[in-house]
Amino acid sequence: MKIILDNISRRFNQDWIFESINYTFETGQSYAILGPNGSGKSTLLQIIAGNLSATSGTVQYQKDGQSLEIDAIYQQLSLSAPYLELIEEFTLSETIAFHAKFKNMLPGISPAKLIEILGFNSNENKLIRNFSSGMKQRTKLALAVLSDTPILLLDEPTANLDQQGQDWYQELISSYTKNKLLIIGSNQEHEYQFCNHRIQLSDYKRSR
Repeated sequence: MKIILDNISRRFNQDWIFESINYTFETGQSYAILGPNGSGKSTLLQIIAGNLSATSGTVQYQKDGQSLEIDAIYQQLSLSAPYLELIEEFTLSETIAFHAKFKNMLPGISPAKLIEILGFNSNENKLIRNFSSGMKQRTKLALAVLSDTPILLLDEPTANLDQQGQDWYQELISSYTKNKLLIIGSNQEHEYQFCNHRIQLSDYKRSR
């Protein structure tokens, strides 16, 4: 897979968040989009995911040398972010079953295996609304990382995770993302220290 950003710019009201980003992301590589809060990391990830339009420029998706339409990209990517909500009325088991209606899981990842990886064996019938913020974050990460998609987008992946949860995140990434195109939006080094490439959004700000 390749994702090609061609002169991508985004404006909010009269302020340019970032301008003229030209960049190519490729499968088997990991990328960190870096910048302080409010710098546009989440905005750029949403543009890459096809959930938000750029003010100018285009995003191209290629698979095996062939261009993909934006409508086809959904099945190629998974996204985890603190602002994406789980369905509070579902149990964990129902959440996994619902997710599986839209995305296949990696080979060997059954619902029982996913719950085992989460470490939530005693919580499979617990309602999501009764999960702590850290448990919800782990669930969102596991569903995204363990989906059988070539593109994985993570925004602030360890938000709401304690040290144990952060260690679990590192193990999850190490074990299940080797052949993916991984893009992480972050300002916390422990979230992206393993990434091969770094993109500083400050490089795409209009100088005053």
